[in-house]
Amino acid sequence: MPRKITVSEKRPLGPIMTSIDGTTLSAEDRELLCHPLIGGVIYFGRNFEDKAQLAALSKEIKALRDPELVIAVDQEGGRVQRFKGDGFTDIQPMRSLGDLWTTHPPSARARAFEVGFTLGHELGAVGVDFSFAPVLDLDYGESAVIGHRAFHRDAGAAAALATAVVQGLRAEGMASVGKHFPGHGFVKGDTHWERPTDDRTFAEVEAADLIPFRELIAAGVDGMMAAHLIYPNIDPHLASQSSYWLQEVLRHKLHFRGVIFTDDIGMVAAHAAGDLTARAEASVQAGADIVLPCNDRPGLIELLDRWKPTPEASLSRKWERMRKKAPGKRH
Repeated sequence: MPRKITVSEKRPLGPIMTSIDGTTLSAEDRELLCHPLIGGVIYFGRNFEDKAQLAALSKEIKALRDPELVIAVDQEGGRVQRFKGDGFTDIQPMRSLGDLWTTHPPSARARAFEVGFTLGHELGAVGVDFSFAPVLDLDYGESAVIGHRAFHRDAGAAAALATAVVQGLRAEGMASVGKHFPGHGFVKGDTHWERPTDDRTFAEVEAADLIPFRELIAAGVDGMMAAHLIYPNIDPHLASQSSYWLQEVLRHKLHFRGVIFTDDIGMVAAHAAGDLTARAEASVQAGADIVLPCNDRPGLIELLDRWKPTPEASLSRKWERMRKKAPGKRH
């Protein structure tokens, strides 16, 4: 176990966002979340019973540290919606907005704004700072893991609808995260369980998949989540562990100045880099700001004991960017 940390001790937030097992904090949870490498918590469905319980859990988590830990969730709609029932709106898959776009773009854009506003309002009410949304992958009709999570096959439509979601989130003071950079929709494989590759050239990816990311950066998206995908004809490393993708393309070519998150480094696709410590180090060295080791408590404990990342002066500012603000107060 990591060394014991005094609860409420003032310390900067670290580069790890991780998960907890239940609907309340255990003694081990409290100790782990006070470790200096931890900066945030990501919720899953197992953490939710009802809104009162979730609000109380968020309050307890935020009382542990100064500055407070940042809390996130994957609340996209459709089959990726961690909180359902007890006052949470049942949000349709984002492809439903794409279908509406095909018949009436203004109505689709208005509804997308409403989705973002609803997400921001309902999550903020239970102490969640942001959702990992919107999905910017394109629906090529091949990916089992993306599928109807994507807005549309057309990059322009996907960008317009995602921008409206971001605007709705921003109206409620909530940050946004585009995923899964540089585009997960073309491959069939699921990175949770395998290591798929995308054999396209950079010109092919740039002409389609990068368009929503470029447009959302222009619209002020706060964060990006990097995919555990390899594009062997472009770069030999996973995008989430690639300085080419994260620095040369995302930072320099697309001019993104926000927060770079990895996808869950516990996924099978990330295993080739080694254990969790090696995966975390590879991602940070490549340019990621925050790594997500989820659903592996023994691995997390080992990571906290072994990993010695170089302190990043801008990390506190980046965490603050992701923190929930008063409605209308996003920068």
